[in-house]
Amino acid sequence: MTDLNPIRRALISVSDKSGLIDLGRALAERGVELLSTGGSAAALREAGLVVTDVADVTGFPEMMDGRVKTLHPMVHGGLLALRDNPDHVAAMKEHGIGGIDLLVVNLYPFEETVAKGADFDTCIENIDIGGPAMIRAAAKNHAFVTTIVDVQDYDTLLGDMDKHNGATCAKFRKRRSQIAYARTAAYDAAVSTWMAEAIEVPAPRRRAVAGTLAQTLRYGENPHQKAAFYTDGSSRPGVATAKQHQGKELSYNNINDTDAAFELVSEFAPADGPAVAIIKHANPCGVARGKTLIEAYRAAFDCDRTSAFGGIIALNQPLDAETAAEIAGIFTEVVIAPSADAGAMDIFTKKKNLRLLTTGAMADPRTAALTVRQVSGGLLVQDKDNGHVGLADLRVVTKRVPSEREMADLLFAWTVAKHVKSNAIVYVKDGATVGVGAGQMSRVDSCRIAARKSIDMAEALGLDTPLAQGAVVASDAFFPFADGLLAAAEAGATAVIQPGGSMRDDEVIAAADEAGLAMVLTGMRHFRH
Repeated sequence: MTDLNPIRRALISVSDKSGLIDLGRALAERGVELLSTGGSAAALREAGLVVTDVADVTGFPEMMDGRVKTLHPMVHGGLLALRDNPDHVAAMKEHGIGGIDLLVVNLYPFEETVAKGADFDTCIENIDIGGPAMIRAAAKNHAFVTTIVDVQDYDTLLGDMDKHNGATCAKFRKRRSQIAYARTAAYDAAVSTWMAEAIEVPAPRRRAVAGTLAQTLRYGENPHQKAAFYTDGSSRPGVATAKQHQGKELSYNNINDTDAAFELVSEFAPADGPAVAIIKHANPCGVARGKTLIEAYRAAFDCDRTSAFGGIIALNQPLDAETAAEIAGIFTEVVIAPSADAGAMDIFTKKKNLRLLTTGAMADPRTAALTVRQVSGGLLVQDKDNGHVGLADLRVVTKRVPSEREMADLLFAWTVAKHVKSNAIVYVKDGATVGVGAGQMSRVDSCRIAARKSIDMAEALGLDTPLAQGAVVASDAFFPFADGLLAAAEAGATAVIQPGGSMRDDEVIAAADEAGLAMVLTGMRHFRH
């Protein structure tokens, strides 16, 4: 491979015309001959630039509504020919094929078309064929051809050319080649994923996953791990689409925890009143609703003030100054909300290390989506857990029926338990968590840990009785034995919500009756590993 290859002839065919004219002028000023197609050629020509139509090179007009224009040996020969191979050079001479030194292509906006909700046929028409074919050809032949697929690389290209007197260096071409192949891979991934959903193939033979670099992170979960953050092009409100107003860059753990916090608080519709979730290590340490945002925050904070230190706070309504001032009273890593007023932002400016993110809207917890997790040698892919139960879905199985207050708290506790690592136990009283047990190997241990936290917090608040006294309790999966249920009763729980389905359900129900508990079954579990 020669290190420097001069750019003498460029083929430009772009769907996104951003920066096109400036690039065309810059290349023309550097003596580069311009070839182009369709709308790109028209735009360049309208700007006063001399452009050769690809149709004039191939001898064939664009046909079939533009489906066929660059799929021709005069184009692909110019991209693929090895300039240091005598046979290739001879073939070019024999057939009058001119070399193409630079390819600038961006693809039909397939992803944007799908995001707009276009019908099947419209999406199909926005699948680019000639573009990916040219990109792959040029990227393969990076020893002699420079491939540009992103508008953001136009200035980088010109900079490399100026540095090398109109040529590009091998390192630059290799890097652009990798970027080009990643672009076509992501494009094909978007097409195949959309088509699988459109024709209802739940488990396609091959699954492609792609993302676009949003941020190179300082490190991963630990300082010795390299990491980066990629977005998948989704418009779903959340940490990936949020605007950061202040504070240093988010870390790997910040992003993971902030996502967990926002997804949890999005379960509570803003129209139903303020809600606040405080997250630590991807688990909630306090969740509450209130008549006001500050009331909800205080109730969430009072579940576990110790764990809330250095946590992530998510709100389902615009952040106001009064709540911001309360939050500013302790060290907090990130606050995420749909928006924030000027007073709140002004208060947070005094907290230089606190990151404030606004999303513009709340996420819809019932939107269909996929989750992907890597395991050794493969990927685990599943539907996002958007399972939901309402009052009508609950089945009372005990002699005592929950009161209206208990039923409201049971549904709240069940919603929170969905976002707690298994085995999950959540105590709730008056619309606020009062004890959370997460991620234990034994469900009994989760019950006891949550109860212990309610005792510790009561002592810290100067109360005589544990916070869990008179609370309801949610379990993300069934009680395999009565011992977990009895541990919850000992902690002071009066009502229980759980999926049911154990071989010992009758034994557990009998134990609940004997303890005077009310219990409802959901028929749905919420494991979260």
